[in-house]
Amino acid sequence: MYDKTKEKINQLMDEETFSGVSFSFILKDCSEDYTWGNAQVIPSTEPLTPSLLFDVASLTKVVCTTTVVLQLLEAGLIDLDQPLNKYLPAFDDEKITIRHLLTHTSDIQSYIENRDRLSKEELREAYYHVRSGDLLGKKVAYTDTGTILLGFMLENMLGQDAIVIFKERVLEPLGMNESCFLPKEPLKTVPTENHPIRGLIRGQTHDPKALVLAEHAGNAGLFSNLIDLKKFVKMYLNDGVSQPIQFLKKETIESLLSDQTPDKIGHRSLGWDLLDDRESRPLLFHTGYTGTFLLIDVPKKEAFIFLSNRVHPIDRRADYIQKRDELIQVYLKEK
Repeated sequence: MYDKTKEKINQLMDEETFSGVSFSFILKDCSEDYTWGNAQVIPSTEPLTPSLLFDVASLTKVVCTTTVVLQLLEAGLIDLDQPLNKYLPAFDDEKITIRHLLTHTSDIQSYIENRDRLSKEELREAYYHVRSGDLLGKKVAYTDTGTILLGFMLENMLGQDAIVIFKERVLEPLGMNESCFLPKEPLKTVPTENHPIRGLIRGQTHDPKALVLAEHAGNAGLFSNLIDLKKFVKMYLNDGVSQPIQFLKKETIESLLSDQTPDKIGHRSLGWDLLDDRESRPLLFHTGYTGTFLLIDVPKKEAFIFLSNRVHPIDRRADYIQKRDELIQVYLKEK
């Protein structure tokens, strides 16, 4: 299955784009899983095994934060086009809606001075005061701030820390029992960057904002592996069903295949990017900074799950993005 795509992944490993990779091709009821290379190359070489947990970075946004927002939407507890501050009164801006945040159309002015030096409480307070710009609803600009604010909204509405909400409403119902936040056993995780200040990062969130916000972060912080992410993706491919429960409504999954930006031309869904295949069919797509992505073709019941440790030991982002996009094109062509 997908021999040319596998050949491309091998090529990228040979070029040291990443030292280890765990990936799966799903086609209806069949799947093929692969785990190649090393989890770690410094200070010593350590082979990658299927059970090790990757810091999946921004995949947290779609696996956890977006999922819980969709649950509240299904329950009639929120309205996408109501201002966020209706559900999070501490947030100052009265124009930014939930739809704006989910579709990255808030034009949010998210610069926070000395951000990485602030305490958890100070950083939260600073996010309450960010404002939208003149292109609110008109321009798509990807930002972590939207899901950080949505995480705060969930905490305010449900009365629990974000990671508790995600565990109880997503991980446990889907049987994602190996996934976690704030890992207690770093050696069960895949190392990320050898950071100039933090040193070799292992078992800690790579993203600096989620590192500070910890249990309150809605933008990153999930540690997972192929075993568990397949459970999440298969729920999407099975019309929202994760046996024995209807986890999300079929209609909710179907709605995600449409452009959900305010003007319907932004090519973003709720939480997800919309990527066209070679037949112009919308695919659900999301990446993680650390070298991960999910690509889901709901109508055809196909998916590509990709987990790499591309930031280990050095973060060469521009080079990786170019090669990742080449890989996706190989897959879409072969598909």
